[in-house]
Amino acid sequence: MTGIDPFQRGEKLSLALNHASIGEDIYAFAAEIYPLFRSVSGAGSRETFARMAKHVDLTVHEVASGTQVFDWTVPNEWRINDAYIADASGKRVLDLGASNLHVINYSAPAAGRALLSELKPRIHTLPDKPSAIPYVTSFFQETWGFCMAQAALDALPEGEYEYKIDSSLAPGSMSYAEFAHKGEEEDEILIFSHSCHPSLANDNCSGLAVSTFLAKQLSKAPTRYSYRFVWAPTTIGSIAWLARNENAVSRIRGGLVLSNVGDGAPFTYKKSRRGAGPMDRAMAHLLVASDGKIIEFTPQGYDERQFNSPGFLLEVGTLMRGYGASYPSYHTSDDNLDRIRPEYLGESYRLAAQAISIIERDGRWQSVITKCEPQLGRRGLHASYSFDRDAPAKNAATMWTAAFCDGANTLLDIAVRAAMPFERIYEAAAKLAAAGLITPLA
Repeated sequence: MTGIDPFQRGEKLSLALNHASIGEDIYAFAAEIYPLFRSVSGAGSRETFARMAKHVDLTVHEVASGTQVFDWTVPNEWRINDAYIADASGKRVLDLGASNLHVINYSAPAAGRALLSELKPRIHTLPDKPSAIPYVTSFFQETWGFCMAQAALDALPEGEYEYKIDSSLAPGSMSYAEFAHKGEEEDEILIFSHSCHPSLANDNCSGLAVSTFLAKQLSKAPTRYSYRFVWAPTTIGSIAWLARNENAVSRIRGGLVLSNVGDGAPFTYKKSRRGAGPMDRAMAHLLVASDGKIIEFTPQGYDERQFNSPGFLLEVGTLMRGYGASYPSYHTSDDNLDRIRPEYLGESYRLAAQAISIIERDGRWQSVITKCEPQLGRRGLHASYSFDRDAPAKNAATMWTAAFCDGANTLLDIAVRAAMPFERIYEAAAKLAAAGLITPLA
């Protein structure tokens, strides 16, 4: 450990990350970006990054269409102006202006007239969720089509309809955004959220908003590690970022993907492939006393798949609440702003912030006195059982910390072994350090 006193740095970080109205602020920003028509490329994603830039000094990068990124190719840029289906009177029975889910995301242009029976194969619905519009994509296989609530489709009479998708697929670029916070060390923690979904609140306006405010608050404090925030389209975006930063990823010591973090479902943390990175350890410790769960790494999911691929193994895990089949509104119009709440967004922010705080303050310390335990009482480090009801817990934490600051165990190792909150062990270490009984190791 180098630079300023680690306990002073930890205190400054805690002050920066603690923000009373954070849940309300995050929700307001999620609501602001919710209507924007995001995709793998295009104006909606750039406008989202422009809104984020009001909070974070980010940099937007453009990757040209046709760029080869490992086994993938960046697709043409998609532009969408309008899409509708109109009946014989000219009334629009499907209108992109009412929902940006009404068209296949990345749909090719199309126009014409057809009988409803002829048009139905091009209209995607969810028969088991008749009031919901599905979110359907076709990023890498050109096609065209619409998306509609099954109930709305069932209400249409037979007859001829006019349809139009005013879109284009042409060479352009794919955008991603990046923010780097410089710490005392070159080693980095990576935070990622996918940016390509349109009006879906939990997936992933929630992740974009939480990560934006995490970056905003983190930028106000000195840190031990450096932090890199990346916002990019899922799969192709993280692959492109890795391809363009292949020579720099050796600095990454671990990280976190934030997705679906705005609803009230219990927390789920998906471990990295190796399952032993700093974020893995911090999240496991924080969730052990809650109703959250830890799941093993699998090759299905979000962009942790790319970061943990065999050629990188970056030990990046994923924090989620409701996700995939675990909540019925997934990838439908029911994933709206009613799905997320300020209090849930605040909880997700605080959990991620606590994990970062543990990673920042964890470290190995060496006891100065190694032959028998130090006399804690004469140094004021043994709380009185008569005057402090919390004395047993405080004294236990002090004794655990003094005994296991042996140069091999980190403070988090001690907290796990003692089955105590990290904060208890950290507070004990601060007092032991102030008394000159332990010293930090590099």
